[in-house]
Amino acid sequence: MADTEEIKKPKQKSATVCGYPISIFFIVVNEFCERFSYYGMRAVLVLYFKYFLKWDDDLATTIYHTFVAFCYLTPILGAIIADSWLGKFKTIVYLSIVYTLGQIVMAISAIHDITDTNKDGTPENMSFHVALSMVGLSLIALGTGGIKPCVAAFGGDQFQDHQEKQRSTFFSIFYLSINAGSLLSTIITPMLRAQECGIYSQQKCYPLAFGVPAALMVVALIVFIIGSGMYNKTAPQGNILVKVCKCIAFAIKNRYRHRYSQFSQRTHWMDWADEKYDVRFSKKYLRKIYAKLYLLKMKMLFFVWFQKLLIAQVKMVVKVLFLYIPLPMFWALFDQQGSRWTLQATTMDGDFGLLTIQPDQMQTVNPILILALVPIMDSVIYPLISKCKLNFTPLKKMTVGMFLAALAFIAAALVQLQIDKTLPQFPSGTGVQAKIINMLDRQVDGSAGALKFSLQPFTAEEDYMSFDGRFALEFGGNVSPVSLKNGSRNTLAIIQDGALPRHLEFTDITAKPEQGANAVRFFNGYSSILNITTGTLDFGSTVKNKMSTYANVPHGEAKFHIKDNAGNQCDYSLTLGFGSSYTLLIPSTFKFGTNCEKSINTALDIKPNSFHMAWQIPQYFLITAGEVVFSVTGLEFSYSQAPSNMKSVLQAGWLLTVAVGNIIVLIVAEAAKLPDQWAEYILFASLLLLVDFLFAFMAYFYTYIDPAKIEAQFAHSDPKDKEKKKSLEMGRKDSDGNSNSDRKSSYTSHNEKKDVQSRM
Repeated sequence: MADTEEIKKPKQKSATVCGYPISIFFIVVNEFCERFSYYGMRAVLVLYFKYFLKWDDDLATTIYHTFVAFCYLTPILGAIIADSWLGKFKTIVYLSIVYTLGQIVMAISAIHDITDTNKDGTPENMSFHVALSMVGLSLIALGTGGIKPCVAAFGGDQFQDHQEKQRSTFFSIFYLSINAGSLLSTIITPMLRAQECGIYSQQKCYPLAFGVPAALMVVALIVFIIGSGMYNKTAPQGNILVKVCKCIAFAIKNRYRHRYSQFSQRTHWMDWADEKYDVRFSKKYLRKIYAKLYLLKMKMLFFVWFQKLLIAQVKMVVKVLFLYIPLPMFWALFDQQGSRWTLQATTMDGDFGLLTIQPDQMQTVNPILILALVPIMDSVIYPLISKCKLNFTPLKKMTVGMFLAALAFIAAALVQLQIDKTLPQFPSGTGVQAKIINMLDRQVDGSAGALKFSLQPFTAEEDYMSFDGRFALEFGGNVSPVSLKNGSRNTLAIIQDGALPRHLEFTDITAKPEQGANAVRFFNGYSSILNITTGTLDFGSTVKNKMSTYANVPHGEAKFHIKDNAGNQCDYSLTLGFGSSYTLLIPSTFKFGTNCEKSINTALDIKPNSFHMAWQIPQYFLITAGEVVFSVTGLEFSYSQAPSNMKSVLQAGWLLTVAVGNIIVLIVAEAAKLPDQWAEYILFASLLLLVDFLFAFMAYFYTYIDPAKIEAQFAHSDPKDKEKKKSLEMGRKDSDGNSNSDRKSSYTSHNEKKDVQSRM
């Protein structure tokens, strides 16, 4: 009974500015910095997995969604710690320290120079970086999830009861700070990642991309602690989620015990919690009633009322949680913006003219569209639907939101089909591909296997030729057997070697260059050693009739500086797109001097990404429209159907659907193993459409309730109120000298005792 007696202390008054407590400004700044830190780190995470840790797309997606799932599971732990043990302030501080350490560890894990012993830009001990990354992500998941349910509630605690308007404005500003932090971070951190840094070799700057979010988290922690003396800190009063779980668990357990037919049935399965949560069935409380009926009558009657109210409230919560069952499928699709859709963008053209968009920057379309669509939905779309006299209930809105998300993935599949048409067809595991270049000063006609070719001087075949195994290369009267490694791409260079020409074999890359870069190399047909550089990249010294190493050159106008040992220099320019591969041919007729670059020819090995990144905007529009209709409405619906003291329970349930959705991605991606990415998009869209139909069916039979009215019924039956009214009435009768009042009171007490006995 003690836990039902909650002593409410008045909130201490704090200094205000324009009617707002000064303390909330520290909380808003803290939230902005924390969201910048989280979304900034998350924006580049999947590319870090793929390009730094060298994981394939499936493993990168799996670990990414595992991390996101943990970020949405830990809020339950944070809420329990805050409400039952430490309080909101200490929980935020302690878990923010954990959070900050996690961000710092992630930044350290991305420093390739730590284990790059041979200084070639590739870490030798990748296990060390993987281990540090997993430790960092675990700490971040615990930190960001643990403080998630506390910060907004802590901000609400800073207001007095008469500041309802200011509190409402605060939550709007709080939500704006979240979106501002998310938007800015998803713009800035990909730009930081695109920079090159390093001690021994210059690589993509993941340490900076993770380091800046870590610095913002340090700022968030410091700002929050600075405001400590101004906060209104409420003591932990027990977590309602724990009480709800115990009540549900007892009802299920008790129902299982009484599953046999000899036991009478009850209206609702939660009614099986009456034995513990209703005094009428508890011998323990009946003994107390008998022992102290006169002294404790008021307290015990209130306890009966409180526990009956708890069961009624849990019934309302369970009714909404049942509707949550299909919802994780929406989040399974929604959170792939940061994984599959980002990877899809790496194979697209991000040149927007004056602006070049990085693949991970496309995620900024979502928060931008949210800021635009929320007021449009509230001010235009919903009122228009209402004027058409359509009953667009919250559950119908959520159904439409899920349908829009499914359409978004159908759009993503159509985009993927177009991308696949532009991608090169690399050899299978048993086949080989070869491209022939003619470095002779005359035309060459010949054949490779059954395929004929004719090449002008210092040119190359446009496409690779495919072979199942060994083949014969014939040109200029020579026939040479060619045996290449299975699954490889190769260049066969025809050169003059003495009186007769012969061919040289060089291995080509068999995948699109990483991160939208362009793989460029040079074939030196010149008579002396050449040293070639571009920017900070060095192709090394290339001798005659040899191929230089590949260098990953970024998008834009690339200027190559070609020098010989005598100090002569020739500058050659080439405009590069995204994801291409070139072999630049320096002929034997090359001469330094004016117009030297005109004798250099290009062989395009892999075409640049030609399908524009702007084609992702429709799928982002659909998924964001679905989010606005689904997520905002879902929270509104949940709060309207939840008891006043159990909003946090439904918030925990809502966050749990996000976690389960990310787990679904892991299961589907691992179980399906579809060879084509577009087919996986269609699979997810089909699953969501199926779940959407199920949700619409469940929503059709849902009856909306008014929790306030149900709670008001219990409030009217509050025995304390009744006893107060009775005491006042008896007091008035006593003042009138009415002697019958004693008999009435005695009769009432007798009836109450008799009623209690009858409940045994």
